[in-house]
Amino acid sequence: MKLAKRLLPLLLFILALTGLGCSHLDKTNVEKAITNELDLLKKLDSQTAQKYISYKELFPDATEETELSSEIQEVFSLFFQDFDYKILDIDVDQDATTATAAIRLSTIDARTLARDYAKAQLETEILAAAARGSQSTEEAIVSLEKRYLILNKLLKQNEYDTIENNCTMQLKNTSDEEEVWVIKRTHSLENDLVGGLMTYLSDSDTLSPQDTLDIYLKTLKNMDTTEMSNYLGIEDLLNSSDPAKSALAAALVEQVHINFNYEIKEITEEGYTATIETEVTTFDSDEILTQYQTELEEYLASPSAVIDGPEKRYQKSYELLLKNINDNTAVTTASATFLLVNDGVSWKLADHNHDLGNAIFGTLATSPVEEESFEDFS
Repeated sequence: MKLAKRLLPLLLFILALTGLGCSHLDKTNVEKAITNELDLLKKLDSQTAQKYISYKELFPDATEETELSSEIQEVFSLFFQDFDYKILDIDVDQDATTATAAIRLSTIDARTLARDYAKAQLETEILAAAARGSQSTEEAIVSLEKRYLILNKLLKQNEYDTIENNCTMQLKNTSDEEEVWVIKRTHSLENDLVGGLMTYLSDSDTLSPQDTLDIYLKTLKNMDTTEMSNYLGIEDLLNSSDPAKSALAAALVEQVHINFNYEIKEITEEGYTATIETEVTTFDSDEILTQYQTELEEYLASPSAVIDGPEKRYQKSYELLLKNINDNTAVTTASATFLLVNDGVSWKLADHNHDLGNAIFGTLATSPVEEESFEDFS
């Protein structure tokens, strides 16, 4: 009995050492499994990146299929170029079948990247709508491949900060005979590995109403004649095969490029709608028309107008209008109200044709020259 009492502490000590040894071995194997995978991300291994973040996962709303082009694969390498990690703690269950690891991740500033992406995508959508015509909307027009090309361009052109976040990683032992630990792939882990980019890209408030309006107006200002015509729905003025009308359109668009500006005064946001009061500065269409009417009346009162005939009078009227548009230096500032709606995906400008067209072109939203006006003349 005395011998048994003496041996009991020794046996307990041996069992404790054995348990500690197994636990240490388990943690070592778990750590090795983690480092084997995450080190591949640090080495910019595209296949490993896509194993955790499928190229479809970042844009789950895209329904079309696309080939995994070199540009798409490059996005993952560019994204993880500053990736790093540190294992903080590992906890293995008693049966050594599951494990949990606490990890500190160093990733790209995904929030800023998502904002830049949202701006670039909205600009792409607006220009695509302008290319197709005024009846188009900005919805569902950017393909999955184009989305990755936008990301590719942003990651190449911009430098993003690195931020740190803690995450939890789950692992399981897949073998009864030997310890083969495998990381459990979850949406949460995928999102953590890309710094929350999935969450930020799906956030309908990534761009504020003010940011959204800013992109609409800046994109519009830089449109060419055809794009502006299609987008604003004023084809009768800006889109014509008539050389005289085409020259007018080009001159008006140039006036927009030179003079258009705006200042946001007040924003009222109520649920899924936002009203933005602005002051819009543009060329003074009233001044242009006043000068044009004065010169046109002088011309029509001259003997030349009688001699010219209807066709030449019509052509002369366009020449006078074109001259006054090109010579214009007058600007005007007026209040304009814009309504934006959040459709659950992003903020969008409602009724852009009417609001923007009137705000920019004023009284010149329609042509003041009518051919019939110069036919019966004496």
